[in-house]
Amino acid sequence: MSQLRDKDDGCEWDKKQTFRSIAPYTIEEAYEVADAIEREDISDLKEELGDLLLQVVFLSQIAKEEELFSFDDVAKTISEKLVRRHPFVFSDKKNHSLDEQVNQWEETKQKERSKKNQGGILDGIAKNLPSLQRSQKIQKRVASVGFDWPDTKGVFKKIKEELRELEEAVEANSKESIQEEIGDLYMIITNLSEKLGIDSEESLRKSNVKFEKRFNYIEKELEKDNIELSEMDLDELNTLWDDSKKLR
Repeated sequence: MSQLRDKDDGCEWDKKQTFRSIAPYTIEEAYEVADAIEREDISDLKEELGDLLLQVVFLSQIAKEEELFSFDDVAKTISEKLVRRHPFVFSDKKNHSLDEQVNQWEETKQKERSKKNQGGILDGIAKNLPSLQRSQKIQKRVASVGFDWPDTKGVFKKIKEELRELEEAVEANSKESIQEEIGDLYMIITNLSEKLGIDSEESLRKSNVKFEKRFNYIEKELEKDNIELSEMDLDELNTLWDDSKKLR
C-alpha cells in the first residue's frame, strides 16, 4: 500500500484517496464478508476477508502519511482492548458465566466511554450503523438504566398506539407525519426485538431472503407455462404465494 500511495511511482487512483473516500468501500467489504458467510462459501470468505483487511491497511497507510498512527498502532490498540475487556481470562482469571462476561464487557465499555468524555448514555453509538441495528442499540442502552417497559405487554400496547397514529396520518394524507409515524413504529418494533432477545436487523434480513425465495418460486412456475407476471391478477398470484410457503 505504501508503494501504491507513492507520490512519484504510485497508482493515481490510490494516491487520491482519503479517509472519507475509502469509508464506503470499507462498509461494502464488511457486507461482502457477511454475504460469503451466509452463503457458506469458504473460498469467497477467504478472499473477502482479504479485501476487508485491505481497507484497514489502506486507512492505516493514510494515517501514517499524515503522522497520526500506523498499522502497528491499530493492532496494538485492539490487542490492549481485548485484554482489558476480558479480565476473567487475562488479569483476574476465574471461571465465569456468559452473563458475567457480558456484564463485565459492558461495564468496561462504559468506563472507556467516560474517558472519551462520552458521558451520555447514548454517546458512542455509531451514526452510520444500519438504522434498525442502531435503533436496537439505543433501546438496549436506555433499558440498562430502567427507561423501558417491564414486560412485552407495554410494548404491544405501544405498537397498537403507533399503528393508530399511522392510520390517522395516512387519512390526513400528511407525508411528513406518515414518515414520522412509520419511523416510530420501526423503533418500537426494535424495542420488542431487544426485549425478546432477537436481532431486528437479522430478522428483517431473513424475511427478505424468505420473500425472495417465495417470489422466485412464483416466477419459475409462471415461466413453465410461458405466462408473464403482468398477465396474472392478485388472487392468482396469492394462490401461487401460498403454494410457495409449502417449500422449505
